[in-house]
Amino acid sequence: QARLVESGGGLVQAGGSLRLSCVVSGRTFSTYTLGWFRQAPGKERESVATSSWAGGTYYRDSVKGRFTISRDNAKNTVYLQMNSLKPEDTAIYYCAAASEPRRTLAAGRGPDFGAGTQVTVTS
Repeated sequence: QARLVESGGGLVQAGGSLRLSCVVSGRTFSTYTLGWFRQAPGKERESVATSSWAGGTYYRDSVKGRFTISRDNAKNTVYLQMNSLKPEDTAIYYCAAASEPRRTLAAGRGPDFGAGTQVTVTS
């Protein structure tokens, strides 16, 4: 099972920016789909952004144009750059790695998650 460790969360005013980082170990990094999820209080965990092992990126509609997912295969790290943050972006953000190489996050037993990092956006 992969080990994922997030960092970079914090408190920011609306309109501000944060960059989340996640170091992934226990995987041949470049062959795995990676992603970011979030869970707000009282809500289900939702996918925010995905970086496919094949090179594509995907975003939920509410973050398109504001968030950017990227990966550095040499550092085994995936990033989430978050700009123009809104109070509704407040959540715990989780890094995710597919459980099988060259597959989607949902494949097999589902993704492995990190412990999460809190992002709070004030108005």
